[in-house]
Amino acid sequence: MVARHGQLRHKKYDTGEASNYLSRKQAMQKLQLNLKDFRRLSILKGIHPREPRNRKRAQKGDMTKIKTMYHEKDIRFLLHEPIVWKFRDFKVFLKKLKKAYAKGNENAAQRLKANKPRYSLDHIVRERYPTFVDAIRDLEDCLCLCFLYATFPKNPKTPVEMVGLCRRLCIEFMHYVIESKSLRKVFVSIKGYYYQAEIMGQIVTWVVPHSFAYDHPQGVDFTLMTIFVEFYTTMMGFVLFRLYHNLNLQYPPSLSGVIQDNSTENETDVADDEVQRERVAALNLCLARTVVEDEEIEMDTIETGAEETDKMEAARKEAEQIKKLQTLFKGLKFFLGREIPKEPLVFMIRAFGGQVSWDNTAAPGSTFTVDEASITHQICDRPRDTVDMKHSVSRDYVQPQWVFDGINRREILPVHKYFVGEPLPPHLSPFIKEERRVGDYMPPEEKEMHGLNAKKDVLDQEKQEESDEEEEEEEAEEEGSEDDQEEEELTEVEKEEVKNMAAKNMKVERGKPENINKEDVKEKMEKEEFRLREMMIKKKHKGLYQSMMKQRKKRVNESKQLERKRKRHDENEAATARPSKKPKN
Repeated sequence: MVARHGQLRHKKYDTGEASNYLSRKQAMQKLQLNLKDFRRLSILKGIHPREPRNRKRAQKGDMTKIKTMYHEKDIRFLLHEPIVWKFRDFKVFLKKLKKAYAKGNENAAQRLKANKPRYSLDHIVRERYPTFVDAIRDLEDCLCLCFLYATFPKNPKTPVEMVGLCRRLCIEFMHYVIESKSLRKVFVSIKGYYYQAEIMGQIVTWVVPHSFAYDHPQGVDFTLMTIFVEFYTTMMGFVLFRLYHNLNLQYPPSLSGVIQDNSTENETDVADDEVQRERVAALNLCLARTVVEDEEIEMDTIETGAEETDKMEAARKEAEQIKKLQTLFKGLKFFLGREIPKEPLVFMIRAFGGQVSWDNTAAPGSTFTVDEASITHQICDRPRDTVDMKHSVSRDYVQPQWVFDGINRREILPVHKYFVGEPLPPHLSPFIKEERRVGDYMPPEEKEMHGLNAKKDVLDQEKQEESDEEEEEEEAEEEGSEDDQEEEELTEVEKEEVKNMAAKNMKVERGKPENINKEDVKEKMEKEEFRLREMMIKKKHKGLYQSMMKQRKKRVNESKQLERKRKRHDENEAATARPSKKPKN
């Protein structure tokens, strides 16, 4: 059909937003894949559903149900992917294998399994991460999932080879963090161990679950998780290879002083490789290097303008603190008890320059025994009566939290609060500082840690002001008493003369300002600004604002309740710690 100006008139939903989106069913038809292969392909390539601006137009007027929509360019991007042909070859392989088993031809089945079609994800990794920094930025999800799969037992839904590969990659990554001394923050919670490292200038945070008994969760799709792990393991191999070579470390890792020869393989070599893997997994020995470098890298002195001097000074102070943190446990020797979770503590202590060992009958890889005279700290987590403290003169017996809190405070803490059997202080999270919202509860230990110096300054200032006021009052009282005595001695005639002289010699003195509380004035101004901002909220956003304020009020009430509980807890502890007075005879 021709329009008035000679242009062709398009049918409805042939152009615009309707032509830019495809439903999942249409995408599967275009790629000629079933749902299982389409999900695998979209996860590996990083293609995800999109939310259209106008869903009615994108769904071509069909609003009976909400459909999963994909962008048409993303689906065209998948059309020429070589892995699609591998999926089709695998379908043919399954048909041939099923036919061979049905005919009872075992030789044909074994021959088919030997030539099973396999695909590589190397080109997808290079495609998704054009630069190395991009891969480092996307390392958090990769590490969390790999460390999770490394704790899984043998299970039909999680292949054994994949679990072993994840375990090997996690050990290699922890060795890199130890050698590069890039660990910055640690925290232990009910979910697991939280770590934060600085790699190539990027902050990477990941979680390591506790080594508890495995309980298979219901409602978790392990098939989808396995697809993600399949891609992440390939990505981790690329990243670790690059990171190791940046530090002049051999990859795959081998211990220093051990020559790795892969030319011949026999039973003795397999046994040696097993011992080598166990020693590497212990995280207790240094890795072999390709080139030994003893030069220390220092910050360059670059001449900058006056505006950037403050930033440079702050960066220099931060670099000095990090350099001090990297050698926090240097010169200290730790011995771990049998009940201590070995791997996280060995990882943390060695990442900050310390030496650590354990009983050689508990796990392989120990470097010294419990009777070593140079041990400075022995970490125990048992009642005091069950701990053998025969070396209590030459070493400190502490609980594991001493290591976590010392790393987060960036200093060696006193050990009297962390003795074996003592009630531990609260374990504060170093990750909550930036995420704290209005009304959240802050324990008194954290307030003291953050505002200790400010609190001291305020107390000193208040004491100084009080002393100044007392001195002024005393001076005023002394002057007033002297004037009263002089007035009593003067006669009435002399008083009139004094008044006339005072009137003649009258002077205008500078008055003192009133005692205005700056905090009260600031609080009033903030309340007024808040009230004006509330008046500026549009009517359509009033409901959302009220719900947000309701949640904030709820948080404030919860924090007040926690403060009351903490106050009662401190009072009960003080009452129990107070010695009972004996009656006098």
